[in-house]
Amino acid sequence: MLHLKLQASLQAAVRAVLPDAEVVNVLVRPCPDARHGDYQSNALIAVAKQRKLNPRQLAEQVQAQLDVTELCDAVEISGPGFLNFRVRPAALAAVLQSAAQGEHLFFAKAAQPRTVVIDFSSPNVAKPMHVGHIRSTGLGDALQRVFRLLGHRVVTDNHIGDWGTQFGKLLLGWKQLLDRDALGRDAIAELERLYKTINAECDATPARLEEAKLELVKLQAGDAENIAVWQEMIRVSQAQFDTIYGRLGVKFDHALGESFYNPQLGPVVNDLLASGLARESEGAVGVFSDGSLPQKSDPFLVNRDGEWVADPALVRKSDGGFNYMTTDLATVDYRLKTWAPEEIVYVVDDRQAPHFRKLFLTFARWQSDAAKQVKLIHVGFGKILGEDGKPFKTRSGDTVKLGDLLDEAEERALAVVTEKNPDLPEAQRKEIARIVGLGSVKYADLLPNRQSDYQFSWDKMLALQGNTAPYLLYAYTRLRSIHRKSLEQSAVSGQRSAVSLNAPDEIALAKQLLNFGLVLEAVAEEYRPNFLCNYLYDLAGVFARFYESCPVLKSEGDERATRLLLCDLTGRVLKQGLEVLGIETTEQM
Repeated sequence: MLHLKLQASLQAAVRAVLPDAEVVNVLVRPCPDARHGDYQSNALIAVAKQRKLNPRQLAEQVQAQLDVTELCDAVEISGPGFLNFRVRPAALAAVLQSAAQGEHLFFAKAAQPRTVVIDFSSPNVAKPMHVGHIRSTGLGDALQRVFRLLGHRVVTDNHIGDWGTQFGKLLLGWKQLLDRDALGRDAIAELERLYKTINAECDATPARLEEAKLELVKLQAGDAENIAVWQEMIRVSQAQFDTIYGRLGVKFDHALGESFYNPQLGPVVNDLLASGLARESEGAVGVFSDGSLPQKSDPFLVNRDGEWVADPALVRKSDGGFNYMTTDLATVDYRLKTWAPEEIVYVVDDRQAPHFRKLFLTFARWQSDAAKQVKLIHVGFGKILGEDGKPFKTRSGDTVKLGDLLDEAEERALAVVTEKNPDLPEAQRKEIARIVGLGSVKYADLLPNRQSDYQFSWDKMLALQGNTAPYLLYAYTRLRSIHRKSLEQSAVSGQRSAVSLNAPDEIALAKQLLNFGLVLEAVAEEYRPNFLCNYLYDLAGVFARFYESCPVLKSEGDERATRLLLCDLTGRVLKQGLEVLGIETTEQM
């Protein structure tokens, strides 16, 4: 891509001036203010500071060594040492031509691919997936798609909650209260009913709670009957999960639940004890602060009444049971030994941030050499709120089930599609509504800064105006319509004409297309799909201005060929960008 060519030339010029310079961070990025140019580098300021040089003088020396005349007009120096590059239209046209020939789509595969494990979604067995699951599922899926597109090796793992104290109550309910017909109709609803019934009875009657505990002990001891029932619960739950994932177009390489790690939990605790990292306290085993961090930023300490007291990472409870920390330590260990990743990404809500801080620090102390080889990242996110600004619930105050939400999205989208295109066959309207409805839910969730809470609004997310999936999908259908009409008018698409960018809006659209790869890289670096949402919205806006000022189908010769090529490439980038967000496209709306 163009910025990579400029970057390589700039790095060569820096090495010519400073032969021993480390140039890996000498980068070229889009200029934040178009008045100064198309691309910019501020890297020389840092290089000069490191070497106690005058940054502007260094910039002048580097400028003298730079040979980018084929790509740019004269390189300008501004401020304390910024280099500004203004790209020639002919250089833009050459990149468009190579994209049109299928050599690239404005992004390059990673020069050094990494192995990245992405842990996301993680629903609990015997519970319905609710609206909150759209956040982890959508973010995780978008991130894995971006990493794969950029050429990284990706392993996705759905760390399902399939173990824990709730199974004692579920087993008791299954054995005594199960309605087989109800299980066949809606397994998750029946399991939810069993749990609520037994849980209420346990709260009311201590003897009932003891019965549930006995069932759990039998399960943990490997009782054949309880294991068989537990496996059946997992099977029916997985069937329900697969239905939701199928609708969302989400796939996983692995779904290794918490139970998978059970055999490793005892050895993990023994190893932590043997190494002196963990110690017993009040019958439990925990990892305590080692005093290496300031008290305010030490997650193993908590301030109570003005005094810092221990808040250990518990790895074994006083009753001998294990907990999330133990399982998560075993999970990191397994992933490193099995897949040797350079990065493990956990897409889990921000309320779990303290847990992950403890986990990452504990693992670094437990396996210091292994920890140096891997980056552990918590990609946190905020809550979904209703339009009243409170947590999003049904009218009756229940948690919104994800399946119900997706049904409503499709129903509402069908009403919009039917209003716009009543003459389309019903099957076609339903298919368009499926794409628009599900795409709208996903896009509305990916658009905000992931760490912000956001308000769920049907009217906003299904609007044909503004930064929404329907707006982008409609822009794509317009582009496809232009393509179809161009084929009807002539066979010009089969010709190889010279690309010639003259009109300001042609050049603006070409420049916007060129930024696609940079945006994808930024999404991967910052784990923020909202960068891509905003880029696609801006692209659709730049295209709309181009289409208004630059007649496409009424133009002729090279001008027509150039404008059709711009339309084609814009359509391809929109389609690829939406696909990366997990959103299907449609030829008609």
